[in-house]
Amino acid sequence: MKRKNILPKPPFERLLKKLGAERVSDSALEALTLHVEEKMLEVAKQAVALTKHAGRKTVLVEDILLAKKRVLG
Repeated sequence: MKRKNILPKPPFERLLKKLGAERVSDSALEALTLHVEEKMLEVAKQAVALTKHAGRKTVLVEDILLAKKRVLG
């Protein structure tokens, strides 16, 4: 069974075209979308873990920024 994307593909196609691509294959869009989703989910999970560790229920911008640093370097 094929996994359903969380993010829509058209914004990624527009971005690639804005950056100079004349055409974008569906498989390229799928690969880019999946990659971005994977990284986004890693950052989100890390941010939630940081929030819980701090004894809070609300995810703050600081949690996102620290999680981004940990996941993406």
